[in-house]
Amino acid sequence: MGKVLMKGNEVIGEAAIHAGCIYFFGYPITPQSELVAYMAKRLPEVNGLFLQAESEVAAINMVYGAASAGVRVMTSSSSPGFSLKQEGISYLAGAELPAVIVNIGRGGPGLGNIQPAQSDYFQVTKGGGHGDYYTPVLAPSTLQEIIELTSEAFRIADDYRTPVILLGDGMLGQMMEPVEFRGIEEKEFKEKDWATSGTEGDGPPRVITSLDLSDIKLEERNNRLQEKYSMIKKQEIKVDSLYTEDAEYIVIAYGTVARMVQSAIEKAREEGMKIGLIRPVTLWPFPSEVISRISEDIKGILAVEMSAGQMVEDVRLAVEGKTPVSFYGRTGGVIPSVEEIYEAIMKLGKGVTA
Repeated sequence: MGKVLMKGNEVIGEAAIHAGCIYFFGYPITPQSELVAYMAKRLPEVNGLFLQAESEVAAINMVYGAASAGVRVMTSSSSPGFSLKQEGISYLAGAELPAVIVNIGRGGPGLGNIQPAQSDYFQVTKGGGHGDYYTPVLAPSTLQEIIELTSEAFRIADDYRTPVILLGDGMLGQMMEPVEFRGIEEKEFKEKDWATSGTEGDGPPRVITSLDLSDIKLEERNNRLQEKYSMIKKQEIKVDSLYTEDAEYIVIAYGTVARMVQSAIEKAREEGMKIGLIRPVTLWPFPSEVISRISEDIKGILAVEMSAGQMVEDVRLAVEGKTPVSFYGRTGGVIPSVEEIYEAIMKLGKGVTA
C-alpha cells in the first residue's frame, strides 16, 4: 500500500485496525465524528464490532467490558464528551485494563466550540477522574506520526495493563495529509491470562474489579499501580528535538502547535537567533529530565500552547528555576499564527518574559 490522502480522524481508525483493534464503542461529537463514522464502515469489513453507544458514559463502560475479555478495544470523543468518560477511565485504571481512548480536543470550558484547543492537558496528564492514577498520554503532531503512536498506544496498554490516551486537537483530526501505512506487520499479542474469557475449569475463576472494601487491600492495589507508573516513567518517555545542539533559547510545544513553532524557529534562526525546539511526544510521562538537563545551558525557555497555560506548569517544575520560562498561548479555539509565535520568540531573545 503506497501513500494515500486521508483525514486525521480516519487515519486514527485505520491505524487502530492495523494495530489489531477490531472493537470500537463510541458516540459522535465534533470534531471527531469522522472517526466514529469510519469505524462504523470499516470494522464490519474486517470482521470487527462497531457499536454506537447511547452516550459517552455507556461507551467507556462497554470498553471496560471488552477489555475485561482480553480484546484490543478503543473509544474516542472530544473534550466535553471526554469529560463524561472520566469515571470509566478511573475504573479501567483501577481494574488494570488495557484500552486506548482518543481525545480530539476542542475549545472550552463548557460546550465551548468545535475549534482546536489544547486545554485538556491538565485533564489527561493529572488523572482526570478520581483516585491516585495516571494514564500514559501520546500527542502526535502529524498524520504519519498518528500511525506510529496509535500502534504504540495499544502496545503500552497491553504491556502495562493500563488505559492509554491518544491526544489530538480539532486541527489534527480534520486536516488531510498523505500517509503511508508502512512497516506494519502482524503482531503476536501477549497471552492475557487474567482476562475473563473463560478457564474451562482449568484454574480458578477470573474476576476483574476495581472494588476493594478492605482499606489494606486497596492500599496494596494502589502501591502496585504506583510501581507500574514508576516503571512507565523510566521506560516510555518519548521526546523530539530540533536545533538544540547550539541553542541559547528553547521553545517547548506539542502536537500541531509544534509544527507552527518549527516554522517560527526557522525564521528566527535565519536572522541569527540560536533557538531550538523540544517537542514532548509523551505528555505523561513528561520528559522532565530532558528539559532539566538542557535548561542548565540556555538563557531562556518559551512554552507555546493553545491554552491559557497548562503544560507550562510542568515545564517550570522541570526547570526548577535554572532559567526563566515564559509563555505564549491562545485560547477558545484560536490557533496561534507563525508570525505571533515568531514575535514571542523575538521578545524571548530580548529578555521579555510573560
